[in-house]
Amino acid sequence: MPLYKKYKLPLLWLRRHTSSREFMLISSALVGLTAGMAAVILKTIVHYLYLMLAYGGRLLDTPVLLVVLPIIGILLTVMVIQLFFKGKVEGGTAGILYSIAQKSSIVRRSKMYSYVITSGITAGFGGSAGLESPIVVTGSAIGSNFGRSYHLNYRERTLLLACGAAAGVAAVFNAPVAGVLFAIEILLTDISISAFIPLMIAAVVGTLCSTLTLDEDLLFYVEKINDFYAGNIPFYMVLGALTGLISVYYTRTVHWIEAIFEPLAGKVYKRALIGGLCLGLLIMLFPPLFGQGYEAIKLLQHDNAELLLKDSWLRFFGTNEWVVLCFAGALALVKVIASTLTLVSGGKGGNFGPSMFVGAFAGFFFAKLVNLTALGNVPVNSFTMVGMAGILSGVMHAPLMGIFLIAEITGGYALIIPLMIVSATSYAVVKYFEPYSLEAKKLAQKGQLLTHNKDATVLRIMKIRHLIETEFQAISPEATLRDLVDVIAHSRRNLFPVVDANGTLAGIILLEDIREIMFNTSRYDTVKTKELMVKPPVLVQHDDSMADVMKKFDTSGAWNLPVVEGDKYLGFVSKSSIFTKYRKLLIKTTNV
Repeated sequence: MPLYKKYKLPLLWLRRHTSSREFMLISSALVGLTAGMAAVILKTIVHYLYLMLAYGGRLLDTPVLLVVLPIIGILLTVMVIQLFFKGKVEGGTAGILYSIAQKSSIVRRSKMYSYVITSGITAGFGGSAGLESPIVVTGSAIGSNFGRSYHLNYRERTLLLACGAAAGVAAVFNAPVAGVLFAIEILLTDISISAFIPLMIAAVVGTLCSTLTLDEDLLFYVEKINDFYAGNIPFYMVLGALTGLISVYYTRTVHWIEAIFEPLAGKVYKRALIGGLCLGLLIMLFPPLFGQGYEAIKLLQHDNAELLLKDSWLRFFGTNEWVVLCFAGALALVKVIASTLTLVSGGKGGNFGPSMFVGAFAGFFFAKLVNLTALGNVPVNSFTMVGMAGILSGVMHAPLMGIFLIAEITGGYALIIPLMIVSATSYAVVKYFEPYSLEAKKLAQKGQLLTHNKDATVLRIMKIRHLIETEFQAISPEATLRDLVDVIAHSRRNLFPVVDANGTLAGIILLEDIREIMFNTSRYDTVKTKELMVKPPVLVQHDDSMADVMKKFDTSGAWNLPVVEGDKYLGFVSKSSIFTKYRKLLIKTTNV
């Protein structure tokens, strides 16, 4: 018997002999365990590959390798995707949102391992992207496919998908609360209280995976943090506004660079070479951009910021405090460019880690500037950490996750007040300029962002082809009034499509419009239906979205609208059938 079938047998027995709630609790633990171990594997591979390239024998002392290694990593990633995954490793967190909304939370099985492989290669060879989004995709795919294997319904499958994502985030940062809040704020904005327990179980199991198996060097943590001083509140408020503006810059820069590379979408190797070369040149000027960048953040925490310039050509300007300050400020801005180049050129990763990098350097820059200009005396390490929460809140549109992630990383809640101030301020500033998060903006522009709006989600799930009514009696334009009256006598409808011999919709006839003439028998053989028909107020194309269809109903005021493919008549769609289907789907998709 195959191994996977032996694995399924005990769970099939549990599925039959436990309640749905009990099975979901067991499932959440198993999904959390699997997603947590996937996170551990990915972190371990990238960590040791990075150490080998960056520190083993100081390979990066040779500046040309700063250009070559990222290009090699991106090219290898593209080759693996093309050869082994048929070019289909796409989506990131936005792809998971799309799967929840439009694919009934069904994620391709290959995503359970494809992102581990491809993002590991990209980041390990110096690609300036994060591993957190790939881990989210991997965990989500594990949860989704677990649900598919045991024939769970949409709500249960969606919950397990979120459990996998929560476990992945929790494992990466040793932060179970942040994992739960990530799932709630980004994936499950419409959630019931009953879903919290499976999410918490998955997050705790994922955290235990990393705690028990990973060395401290592989986990991002802070040894010491300064106590909060209420007198610094004005500075924290300014930092919140600053990180909000930087978050707007982050989002718009990403989409601007993506637009530049759009013409190269089908030329994967050319795009990899161009993007990789640009990335390598940036890393030559700013070596801390190599890899995820957590080593650089640790230098800030230990007050060793001058070491950031050690391998950079810019070190010839000196290493005094003002040069270091300018270098750190520049890093906060160019990290956005570097991470976007990594992704648009074909590398795999995400913006979660880069957001933390940008936030840390923005916080460091602001605190150092305040101290050097004698405007105040603020704790640099505290502002460095709080800045991370500000950018996470702004870029990801997840202020609660940003607050509690940094609180858990710092080992307590000493900074909870400044974290709340900075995250709330940053989020408020960003929402004014950008109503959608970085991951959601492109989906929103396409009308595909549905997880944040239950009505839109339901409408998007509905398809016109499933709602077409074909029992309307069609009649030829050349038919006489007598023929029409005969059709009316055998129909229970009050609307009749006029269709020519080629199947083209010529017009429609409403019973109320011909009520008077239909009783005039003297005209039965002289009046043709083409003289009685009218043009429909609007046509519905067979591939229209349901949102477009509802707009057409609103503008026309009609209760039934004809559906065509091109100009070929297919049938009618009615408001009543849409409302009936809507109610059924709303019940199905509510209370995840």
